[in-house]
Amino acid sequence: MDTLGFAVIAGGVVLFSLISKRLQATVITAPMVFAAFGLVIGHAGLGLADLDVGHGFIHGLAELTLVLVLFSDAARIDLRQVRRDHNLPVRLLLLGMPLTIAAGAAAALLLPLGLTFWEAALLAAILAPTDAALGQAVVSNPRVPVRIRQALNIESGLNDGIALPLVLLFASLASEFHGAGADQSWLVFGAKQILLGPLAGVVVGGLGAWLIDRAVTRGWMSESFEGPAILGVALMAFAGAELIEGNGFIAAFTAGIVFGNQVRGRCGFLFEFAEAEGQLLTLLTFLIFGAAILPEAAGGLTWSVLVYAGLSLTLVRMLPVAVSMAGTGIKSPTVAFLGWFGPRGLASILFALLILEETDTGGQETILVVTIVTVTASILLHGVTAAPGARWYGSLADTMGRCEEAKTVSEMPTRGGS
Repeated sequence: MDTLGFAVIAGGVVLFSLISKRLQATVITAPMVFAAFGLVIGHAGLGLADLDVGHGFIHGLAELTLVLVLFSDAARIDLRQVRRDHNLPVRLLLLGMPLTIAAGAAAALLLPLGLTFWEAALLAAILAPTDAALGQAVVSNPRVPVRIRQALNIESGLNDGIALPLVLLFASLASEFHGAGADQSWLVFGAKQILLGPLAGVVVGGLGAWLIDRAVTRGWMSESFEGPAILGVALMAFAGAELIEGNGFIAAFTAGIVFGNQVRGRCGFLFEFAEAEGQLLTLLTFLIFGAAILPEAAGGLTWSVLVYAGLSLTLVRMLPVAVSMAGTGIKSPTVAFLGWFGPRGLASILFALLILEETDTGGQETILVVTIVTVTASILLHGVTAAPGARWYGSLADTMGRCEEAKTVSEMPTRGGS
């Protein structure tokens, strides 16, 4: 990308920042703006920024973003508090998400998308993680009961890391069954990825937390260097796993869980980072999505792709949520609210960008197109409905009185993105 492209992108970031607070009260979200901005300045639009998705810089930026998002999302979730008083997100993760993947795979097989069983499962797993940042008004509106806001927040913080091993497994299986006469080396490779990744994450995350805690306690570390040290732990977990043939992204997620639950008091930097540098990386990812990835869907757009995207954002998500909420005592409007606000965004984009690039399947292009269309629809539909939906549900919650929705629970930080 030339100097003009950098100048245009930098100018867009500055201009959006100047009016960002004014836009918070509207239905216009940051992912919506930057995806559209990328489309306008990319090769499908004015051609002001030459963003090639195959460029090494883009790949590196995507890897860095996914590592930091997985680590910081995991670190902000206190597992002790989740076990104590957050049964709703536990149900969404342990029951709702597997059912969503199963429903998504079934829908992909029933529609004429031309996908094999494992390719359909891969597509469903890529689109299973939710991104609460796309509907930030929902998880930040104080009128929405804390228990419901935190259910969506915690689900979004953990489901990308939980889905990742399944994405890798299904990608390996889809590649294996696509390659005629291939040996069983994929099984060893997949096992190393899924087993050695968490091992590296536990070791690096635990050791990093212990070292930072000891250094701070003894007065060896200045406060200004706590942040860089924490980021170093995330990157070391990724690199360490890759060196032993594990998956670096799984390692980053695991390290975040271990680190965040060992040194809760020093995770403030991670939350500040997510609101600053992490926010910038996220917005640049949506810009790249609009400039380089979104145009790829134009040639493969069919009625079956559109139908699958619609199903993915509605029945494929909402029915499993309804099943997972059975017996909790929450009301039907709340179930519908939780079911609808499951936006697909950053994790799905990065999974498609990084995993599909290394996957050799006959349905790779179809999976990419469906992912692009689904995420685009989610950016628009969930972005537009987040603020009014939160206001509507908040008003409804005010009339519910003493109910399961109003049960007092602990709050955890959210990832920005509005």
